[in-house]
Amino acid sequence: MKLLNCLLGSIFLFLVPCSSAARISPKKELQVENLLKRLNKTPQKSIKSPDGDIIDCIPISQQPAFDHPLPQNHKIQLEPSYYPEGPFGDKRVNTSKSRKRLKPIKQLWHLNGNCDKGTIPVRRTTKEDILRAGSIKNYGKKKEIANILGPNSAKPQPDASTEHEYSFASVMGEKYIGTRAIMEVWKPEVEQPNEFSLAQIWVLGGSFDGSLNSIEAGWQVYPNMYRDDSTRLFAYWTRDQYKSTGCYNLVCPGFVQISERIALGVSFQQVSTYQGSQSSLTLLIWKDPTEGKWWLASDDREVIGYWPTSLFTSLADIINEATGGQHTTTQMGSGHFSGEGFTRASYFTEIQLVNASKHLNVVETVQSQSDHPGCYDIQVQNRPQGAFFYYGGPGRNPNCP
Repeated sequence: MKLLNCLLGSIFLFLVPCSSAARISPKKELQVENLLKRLNKTPQKSIKSPDGDIIDCIPISQQPAFDHPLPQNHKIQLEPSYYPEGPFGDKRVNTSKSRKRLKPIKQLWHLNGNCDKGTIPVRRTTKEDILRAGSIKNYGKKKEIANILGPNSAKPQPDASTEHEYSFASVMGEKYIGTRAIMEVWKPEVEQPNEFSLAQIWVLGGSFDGSLNSIEAGWQVYPNMYRDDSTRLFAYWTRDQYKSTGCYNLVCPGFVQISERIALGVSFQQVSTYQGSQSSLTLLIWKDPTEGKWWLASDDREVIGYWPTSLFTSLADIINEATGGQHTTTQMGSGHFSGEGFTRASYFTEIQLVNASKHLNVVETVQSQSDHPGCYDIQVQNRPQGAFFYYGGPGRNPNCP
């Protein structure tokens, strides 16, 4: 499985069909109820988050991952066989030295309780969540991106209804088996509930001909999926360029969660404020070459879970619908351009890559691309001690009508 590149910061505004308030048919009602039964496993206990989410603590062996035909008879691995070694710790990334420097993820539901050992926290899916997707088939999935861009690609021609816009930094070259970065967490304003805004680490493998394998993790604001405009932790995977496989979080079988403390699709307690307090998220994605699993950890200290090798065949973007002939006002990052700098623009820093020797190496140079710089932009600073970049933008403005 050859890793082609790592996209270390991207943004999506994605449009999906809006559901109707009309009464649904008995057949669809039954389909929705069957999906809810599959997704919402019987919990050992449930915790109500201050934002209204219900977090179910379910036995780790009963999670949706094991509804998938591929991981059947899968033995859950509770600990990676190795952690990448790197410069931001002593020997391992999750050493006590790095723990003092980094803060663990604090999610809103933590204020009202916690899950017990042997269980995992899962956001309860509601009937309204599914209906907002427009169809059961679409729930928890991204729309197929036929003209997805690789680094150095020419800008694709948009189709008649949607246009992808993005800002990203990327690294290509030797064979990489993972990446790590610190990303600032913001709460961008989203104009339409069926658009979303996100920042993520994006690991791609395969080719851009429809067989692309993708692993993604970061934060997003997506009212149509989560019912509100809170900033939430997410993960995503696909093995066929979003055609039919993969999903967000635990919506479909695939990702195996092992953390009893971190829930996917759930709100953060704190986000960054303009010229005020700053909040960040550290994510590490890496592959175990022996087992083939792709692991996801937060804050260099807590493993969230892994994607089994059986899911894959190989291992930022904005979609804008110009409603009324105008560009969307949905924001990227903080909603401010990269030139405003620290506490104003959003950033990625401490960017590293895991090489074939299982070591984390500082990235000195990254390539960047933004196809609508009047709307959203990116500004990279390449340097020997490590590259970093600012990005963001407000969307519609005098330079982005």
